[in-house]
Amino acid sequence: MKLSARNIQTITARFVAVVFHPLFMPAYGLFIIFSTPTLFHYLPLQVKKILMLIIIVNNIALPVALMPFFRSRNIIKSWLMEERGERNVPMLVVSLLYTVTSFIMMRLSVPLLLKTYLYSVSLLSLTLLFINFRYKISIHAAGAGALTGLVLVLWIQFGQSLVWFMVPSLIISGLVLSCRLYSNSHNPAQVYTGYAAGFTVISAVMLLVS
Repeated sequence: MKLSARNIQTITARFVAVVFHPLFMPAYGLFIIFSTPTLFHYLPLQVKKILMLIIIVNNIALPVALMPFFRSRNIIKSWLMEERGERNVPMLVVSLLYTVTSFIMMRLSVPLLLKTYLYSVSLLSLTLLFINFRYKISIHAAGAGALTGLVLVLWIQFGQSLVWFMVPSLIISGLVLSCRLYSNSHNPAQVYTGYAAGFTVISAVMLLVS
C-alpha cells in the first residue's frame, strides 16, 4: 500500500517520539559525556559500562517495567499519557528513581561533573513534576533542551570546541519540538516552556556545582 505524505509524517513523528523519549535522554547525555574529546573520553571502559548500566537498569528498565502495572490499575489511560493528570504518578516514580541513582553516584569514586550531571537530571525531573501539577509541559522538549544544555556546559567547562556535538543536538531539538507540535501532543507554549526548563536546569546546576 502506498503511503501518503501525511502518513509518512505521522510515522516519523511517532518514531522520533520513541527514539528520543525522555527516559532515554539521560543515557544519551552520559554517552555524549563519554564521547567528547575531554578527560571523560579516557575513563576506563569498565567504569563507563558500570555507570551506563546503572542508568539503563534504574532509570529506563524499571520505569518501563512498571508501565503495565500503571495501565492495569488505571493510573494511566494510555501508554502515551496524553492527559496531564495521568502523568503525575509515573513522573513521581521516575523522580524517585533518579534520586536513588544520584545517591548511588554520590558513593562512587567518579569525577564531580558526572555526579553533578545526575543531580541536575534529578532536579529537572522534580521540576517537571511540580510544573505538571498545574500545567501540561512537554517532557520530550525538556529532554531535548537538557541535551543541548549539557553540550554547552561541556564546551564551557573544558574550553574545547564541541561544534560537532552542538549541531546534532540542535538538529535533534528542532526535530523533537516539530514532531511534538505536528502530532498535536502540545501547543507551542508547552513545547517551548519544556525546552527552556530542560536547558536552564541542566546548564545552571552543572555550571554552578561542577
